[in-house]
Amino acid sequence: MKLTLFWFRRDLRLEDNTALNAAMNSSRNVLPLFIFDDNILEELPDNDPRVNFIYDTLSSINQRLSKTQSSILILKGKPKEVWKKLIKTYDISSVYINRDYEQYAIERDENVAQLLVENGIEMLDFKDQVIHEKSEVMKADGSPYTIFTPYKNKWLKQYMPTPILPEVAYQKFHKEQFTFPKLEDLGFKTSTIRVKPFSLENLYQYEETRNFPSLDTTSYLSPHLRFGTISIRQIIALLKNEDNVFLSELIWREFFMQILFHYPKVVIQNFRSKYDGIQWLNNESDFEKWCNGQTGYPLVDAGMRELNATGYMHNRVRMVTAGFLCKHLLIDWRWGEAYFAKKLLDYELSSNNGNWQWAAGTGCDAAPYFRIFNPIEQLKKFDKDRTYIKKWIPELDSLSYCDPIIEHKQARTRALETYKSGINN
Repeated sequence: MKLTLFWFRRDLRLEDNTALNAAMNSSRNVLPLFIFDDNILEELPDNDPRVNFIYDTLSSINQRLSKTQSSILILKGKPKEVWKKLIKTYDISSVYINRDYEQYAIERDENVAQLLVENGIEMLDFKDQVIHEKSEVMKADGSPYTIFTPYKNKWLKQYMPTPILPEVAYQKFHKEQFTFPKLEDLGFKTSTIRVKPFSLENLYQYEETRNFPSLDTTSYLSPHLRFGTISIRQIIALLKNEDNVFLSELIWREFFMQILFHYPKVVIQNFRSKYDGIQWLNNESDFEKWCNGQTGYPLVDAGMRELNATGYMHNRVRMVTAGFLCKHLLIDWRWGEAYFAKKLLDYELSSNNGNWQWAAGTGCDAAPYFRIFNPIEQLKKFDKDRTYIKKWIPELDSLSYCDPIIEHKQARTRALETYKSGINN
């Protein structure tokens, strides 16, 4: 019996899933598939909380499918090798996927598509994780935007609300009960760090409360958006108007995605090559203190301890900690980006890279190099009652709390001199 295969990736839901909905409208029954990709997994610790979240989400979907004698086929390996076996096992008529825009994903999908075509199988791909993808919001001359505000204005001008697709009809799923693997069978352990449920109610007060980490009023939406447990369309449909500040954050996400697509060099290079001459100090002892939340600057330390303990860090605090690493300590933004990539539950290459280059002053539409956050003043403005820092630094008011790693004024002067002498005009 010929089958349609739907390949879950960054779209772990049954509602408002573009490619899955299209697969269900094909003439064949649909076999849902997820591949735990060894190319990605081999770089992760065996208790990675993001793998736990993917696993738990798939398990939840599988339980829903099992009520109609269907299930997800869970496999592990290098994708192309997995697909070679699938082609031998099943009579596949077509494969449906939602597009992914990171370089590894693009190459992976091209390789799998080529294999499928060689075997007479069609791969159909769809836009799903964004409103406007790679080349849909462009300047009048056809070149990509590198400044956010005109990109946002064009994005909004082009935006058209789309109907939310209903949950798919379960009877179209292929009837076969696969054994759902244990986490240990995949080579992973249960993590103590968990992804929190998202709170859409907090979106409505986002503008008023977004800069105050102690309020804990963020939506916790970002890992869910990253792995597609809710669609971007569902989120935007819940926002009240186009002036919504949270919508701007979602547009920043798509801005950085198209930057990564059009300028893939940013993964390892400065977007603005004029900063290639910066002589980073890259002191390993200073970096370790920053990683462990032991710089003597409470807002920086609280943020890093929150990240290490929970996989989350408040957005305002992310800006302060990133700016501190690059400008106070003169450590290459790539070091900080790699550390965040290991720890953040919502890690997404384009946003992580874009925001780190923004903080360092080396990116497109970045903060100017002479804009240097004063972490002491930031603390006074955004945690004046010291609630947030006391939560994460129990020894804060004792002699055991570390002295500042460097004096702010001295660090600022050093950063300005280093950046100025490193700029290639």
